[in-house]
Amino acid sequence: MSAKEPLKDRDIREPLFLFLEEEYGKVRFIEEKTMGRSRADVLMVTDDALCGIEIKSDADTYQRLASQVKDYDRFCDRNYVAVGSSHAMHIEEHVPPHWGIITIDETDGAADFYILRPPAENPHCNDALKIRLLWRRELNHLLEINGLPAYRWESKPFVEKKLIEKVPSELLRQQICAELFERDYNTIEEEIQTYRKEHRRPRKRRRKVLK
Repeated sequence: MSAKEPLKDRDIREPLFLFLEEEYGKVRFIEEKTMGRSRADVLMVTDDALCGIEIKSDADTYQRLASQVKDYDRFCDRNYVAVGSSHAMHIEEHVPPHWGIITIDETDGAADFYILRPPAENPHCNDALKIRLLWRRELNHLLEINGLPAYRWESKPFVEKKLIEKVPSELLRQQICAELFERDYNTIEEEIQTYRKEHRRPRKRRRKVLK
C-alpha cells in the first residue's frame, strides 16, 4: 500500500474488523447485506445489538449517504460510519448525532483507526424490519425456545408478527443476535431443501365420483 495513494475499501475492511474485535470482544461480521434499498457494507453482531457500519474511503463520496443512513437506521440498533482522513473534518455534518464515527488514517503503510464518536442507541430501529433479516429456520427456532406454536403452515411474515407480539422487545433483540451468531452460510441450500420437504402441504385426495 503506497503512502501516496488514498486508502480504498479493500485496504480497510480486514484491519477494521480486527480493530472492532479488540474494542467489542465477541463479534461476528456479515458483509454486503441488503437492507431496504441499500446494501450495508458490514453488519456487526454483538451479544445484544446489531450494529451497521458504512465505510467511506477517501475514494468515496457522500452522494448516497443520506439514503443509506435512513435504511441503516430502520434495521440496526446502533450505527457507525468509518471514514478516510479526507472526510474526517466534515463527516459529522452528514450523519445523525446518534451515529458513531470511526476515522481512518494511514500510518507506516497500514490503516490506523480512531473512534471519534461512539454510537448511541438508534431511536428509529424497527423490530418488524430487523426480524426480516432472519431465515425461516431461525424464526422456527425462536418459536420453539419461546414456547410458541410452530405455525407450520403460516407464512414467514405471520411468524415474524407473532414473535414481535409475544416476545418482549429486549429479549427478542438478544435472540435475533444469537441466531445471527450461529448462522452457517455453508449449509443454507441444504437447509432450504429440508425445510421445503418438511413443510410441504399434503395434497388433498380427490374423491371418486360414483356413476
